[in-house]
Amino acid sequence: QVRLVESGGGLVQAGDSLKLSCTTSGRTLAVHSMGWFRQAPGKEREFVAAINWQGSRTYYGDSVKGRFTISRENGQNTVYLQMTSLKPEDTAKYYCAGGPRVGVSFPDPRKYDYWGQGTQVTVSS
Repeated sequence: QVRLVESGGGLVQAGDSLKLSCTTSGRTLAVHSMGWFRQAPGKEREFVAAINWQGSRTYYGDSVKGRFTISRENGQNTVYLQMTSLKPEDTAKYYCAGGPRVGVSFPDPRKYDYWGQGTQVTVSS
């Protein structure tokens, strides 16, 4: 059984930074691509960022490019999302996800088999 646990969310002001963490347990996802998605109330789940298992390739949604950075420490079974220059429109619940079927289909949530419960990020103006 794989378990993903996100942490680091909170309430911040526009322009602030925040770093999310996702720790996996039960089975290592170190050999799988990992991603971050977010979902705001009344909106569809949106792709934020993804990283391949080696950590050598990263991908970002257009709305966060240049502001967010995804990274991973496989030895710690942890994936991070560093968020800077936060905007009110970044307000959402952020989910960590991963799995063996992602391949290069990073933005497709249907390719991710394992999901965390999410952590709320709220950015005030």
